[in-house]
This record gives sequence, structure tokens and C-alpha cells, in this order.
Amino acid sequence: MRDVIRAGPGRGLLVALIGVPMTSLLAPVRAWHRPLTACAVLMFGLAAVAAVGTVLDERTLLGESVWVKPLKFGVAFGLYAGTLAWLLTKLTRGRRLGCRLGTVFALAATVEVGAITAQAARGTFSHFNADQADPVTLALVPLLTFGVMVIVIAQLVLAAVVLFQRTGGTALNRAIRHGLALATFGMVVPVFWMVTEIHPRTVTDANGHSVQMYQGHGIGDPDGHGMPLTNWSVTGGDFRVPHFFALHGIQVLLLIAAVLAALAAERVWLRDEEVRARLVGSAALGYTGLVAVVTWQAWRGQPLIQPDTATLLALAAVLLLTAGTTVRVIATAQRATAQRATAAGAAAEVSPAERTPAEPEPATAEPATARPAGIPEPSWPVAR
Repeated sequence: MRDVIRAGPGRGLLVALIGVPMTSLLAPVRAWHRPLTACAVLMFGLAAVAAVGTVLDERTLLGESVWVKPLKFGVAFGLYAGTLAWLLTKLTRGRRLGCRLGTVFALAATVEVGAITAQAARGTFSHFNADQADPVTLALVPLLTFGVMVIVIAQLVLAAVVLFQRTGGTALNRAIRHGLALATFGMVVPVFWMVTEIHPRTVTDANGHSVQMYQGHGIGDPDGHGMPLTNWSVTGGDFRVPHFFALHGIQVLLLIAAVLAALAAERVWLRDEEVRARLVGSAALGYTGLVAVVTWQAWRGQPLIQPDTATLLALAAVLLLTAGTTVRVIATAQRATAQRATAAGAAAEVSPAERTPAEPEPATAEPATARPAGIPEPSWPVAR
């Protein structure tokens, strides 16, 4: 806690996280899981290249640049691989299993995004491509399909390893557990729509070739004619919306926990670990409610930006519940802090008159002077 208090509000976010020393939470990058760290660096590099491609390459797939998909996957997997690389340094049990699963995750993610990038560079579709005349597509589609399954399985086991141990303080532990649960749900959602949303059709790729597709992202409109960059459907539901929000819930909760730890440098009531843990739990409750609402919205074939009355009411209920629990935690913490401060002040300000006087010490008799032998005691008083 001393690290939190000494660091100002600006440095606190970097120096302290969840009230413990930075060295125990943000281990040096060289101590992070190396395959996952390399995967994260590679993904961010790909995202930078893809961003340039969206500007320089005019080819499009279903109305968006062929490089948008590699850009989105590069950023998403870069963030998540980096988070896992750090998280594995916090394991106290099952560390070897966690590291092996991290390596599997990194390899599967690299293969998955590599196949997506290769298809984008060729100007054709990656997922859901059923073109039997293209040998490259025939070779890559199985990697894309089974790569998703490997990633999901590795994520499930990693989540189980983390959930059965404490990875830090109460607030940090709560952020990680809720975040991993949300991320796992976010990875399961694509599997769900791969199994349930079957929409065979023929589309045209960036080279003008007709391509057979067996599935799509949209619900109601399989191709999801949609929003800029995300391409989330504006003509139907889209399971990519809950997939995105759930997958990145762990980063949101870790950021909230870090901000609370930084604010504890100036706000005494936030220095209690349990208070910060309750606030993280309140944020996790609200975020989980948001993911539930957008999943329900997509399932009903409704675009994210066109919510109906039922969706708005559900969002309002989530917002009110989250705000209510947050206000209650803050009010309780501030009241408890004020009471402790009042009690401490009263004890320090007790006046000397109110204190119990000490018992006077008994006077000590002066020792008699020994008289020489043979000299009688005088009959008059002797001055002393």
C-alpha cells in the first residue's frame, strides 16, 4: 500500500495496481510468457501493416477493404495475447500446464490470423469460404475451422487453471476471474453461430470471382451490410457484437482495477482492498449485463445501433443496478472511513483535565543520621 500512497495519481496507474508493489504485478516484459509475447508483437505489427493496406489498397470484400479483417484480428489477438502473457506470470499453481497452454494458444492464434491475412492478400474470403475450385482455400479453411476450436479449448483450460487459484489481491483476483469468464464466453459465441447460422449463398470477391459461402456473421442479413470498420450489421443482428464486448472484458476490468488503485493515493476510503474489490465486482456485474443484452439483441436479429424498446429497457435496468451497487459501495466505504477518522480524532483530542489524575507518590522519610556511640540524644530540637 505504501507504493500506492507515495505515487501520485498520475504515477499510481503505472506504479501500483490493486494495491501491491509494481514489481509483483507488472513483471518485466522479459519475464512474460515468451510465445504469447512474440504473438502479441507479431499481431500488432500485422495491424500496422493492415492499416496501411486499408489506405493504399482499393480492393473490397462486401463493401469493406480487404485489409479490415486482418486489422481487427491483429488488434484483438494482440491485446489478448499480451494480457495472457502477463497473466501467466501470476500463476502459483499449475504454472507448467499454463505455460504449455499459452504456447498452444499463441501458435493457434498465429496460424489463424496468418490464414486470414493470406486470404485477404489474395482478395478473397477466409471464414465460411466453400469454394471447392481454389486449392489454397481448400488448404486454409480447415486451419481456420479447427484453429478456432483449438483456441477455444486452450482458453477454457487456461481459465480453469486461473480460476482455481489466487493470482493477487482481492481486487485483482476478481478482475481476472470475471474477465476470463467473459472472454471465454466471447470465444464460444463464434462456435455457436458456426453451428446454428447456416446460410448457403454466392458472393463476389475482390477479384470479381463468384465464391460459394456456407455461412455469414449476420442474423437476418447473413452478410451484415454494416457499420464502418467493424462492419457490424445495420440490417440485422450480428454475433460479432457480443463476441467483441465479451472478449475484451478482461482488459476493461483490469483497467478499472488499475484506476482504482491509482485513485487510492488521494482517496483514503479507496485504500481498503475490499472496497476496491467490491467496486470491481460492481463493474463486472454491469459489464456482464451489457454482454447479455447485446447477445440477446443479436439473437433477435436486431442491429446494435437500432435497439427497440425492450432492448433499451434491459440496458436501463443494467445501468440502474450497476449504478445502485456502485453508489452503495462508495457510500458505505466513505461512511466507515469518516467514522474511523472521527474516533481517532476524539481519542487524540482528550483534554488533560478529563484525564484521571495520577495517584500522588508517598513522601519518602529522610534517613536518620547515625550518632556516634556514647553520645546521648539532645533534649532540645535540632535544626536540620
